[in-house]
Amino acid sequence: MATLPRPEIVSETFGSPADPAILLIMGAMASLLWWPEAFCRQLAQRGRFVIRYDNRDTGLSTKYTPGAPPYTFEDMVDDAVRVLDDHNINKAHVVGMSMGGMIAQIVALKYPERVSALTVISSSPLGVDTSSLPGASQAYKEHSAEGADVDWSNRGQVLDFMVKGARAIASTMHPFDEERTRAMIEEDYDRSGGLASAINHFLLKSGEPERRIKDFTAPLLVIHGATDPLIPIEHGEALAGAVPGARLVRIEGGGHELHRDDWPEIIEAIATHG
Repeated sequence: MATLPRPEIVSETFGSPADPAILLIMGAMASLLWWPEAFCRQLAQRGRFVIRYDNRDTGLSTKYTPGAPPYTFEDMVDDAVRVLDDHNINKAHVVGMSMGGMIAQIVALKYPERVSALTVISSSPLGVDTSSLPGASQAYKEHSAEGADVDWSNRGQVLDFMVKGARAIASTMHPFDEERTRAMIEEDYDRSGGLASAINHFLLKSGEPERRIKDFTAPLLVIHGATDPLIPIEHGEALAGAVPGARLVRIEGGGHELHRDDWPEIIEAIATHG
């Protein structure tokens, strides 16, 4: 069987390479822009060398034919470690959000020698029966279903759908900044040359056996929005509860996002964790 060529994974850094490293892994369909530059700079100001990167099929990284990803979830795990290699980082505090939180958990289990600390934001636990936990809200499911009717080559349709999705998972405590959100998604669309390939993330399968998160050797911090309508807080609670010594930070009123008004709490938690 032919070996898939190694993809190009594009990354950016903030701060001094002499400082302890933090690797940021974003979720499905999300390029590095979903870790806002100002967020990264504030984290770097805490004496950290911050790395964000485009997942494959997003941003400026390698893309594949929409609807037929020739790679697995496990390959995206290996991408994260290759980013560390690209920056000559032996060990980092790995921070993952949403699907990126799943990737981060596997990185910590598959490559424990590369992970000094682990932070999982708005995600779900690996190897834990979550069938009894609540799923995405009905309103979000209805929005997601509308994606089947989106023409992913139509910039206007895609932008409207993505902005509507961002609003659907936003904080219940802070106002939704539609202007800023639309500007970021427009930048993401244009920088990526469209977002059609990014839907491949929803088609991925893992070829690896389930792993046991209680075997984490790195200290675990879980950050989760208390009103997350996509991956409810019960998932974060289950993750923290399954790992000895884990700490859970609840973002009151928080949705499935990094709202600017919550940055001080989130950055403080990450910076003091590792």
